Amino acid sequence: MEIINPTKRRDNQLLVVTHLSQLLTCITGFGGLIVPLIIWITQKNEVANMDEQGKAIINFQISLIILSIICIPFCFIFIGFIGLFVLWVLSLIMPILNAINASNDAPINYPLSFRFLS
Repeated sequence: MEIINPTKRRDNQLLVVTHLSQLLTCITGFGGLIVPLIIWITQKNEVANMDEQGKAIINFQISLIILSIICIPFCFIFIGFIGLFVLWVLSLIMPILNAINASNDAPINYPLSFRFLS
């Protein structure tokens, strides 16, 4: 948990929007990485917990992309389809659960996420 700087404002609604913006991937195919990245870059010094949660979101999105690329060759032996389905379910459920956690000031967790940003 990030130590809250008194100069940073608490904005749980923006944190929720940042988590839910990952669902744009279902509509556009790529917005789930770009929109949270823009929000994180512009607000990480202004909003409490944005830096920590923004990094977790970016790490999760990059991890999903890499794991999807790994699953594609395995589609020839059917295991890849199962892996892609699991990733798809995680990409739908985890942003919603973590948006709820962010609104309640609970810790967030993204499984299968590599730590590219720390």
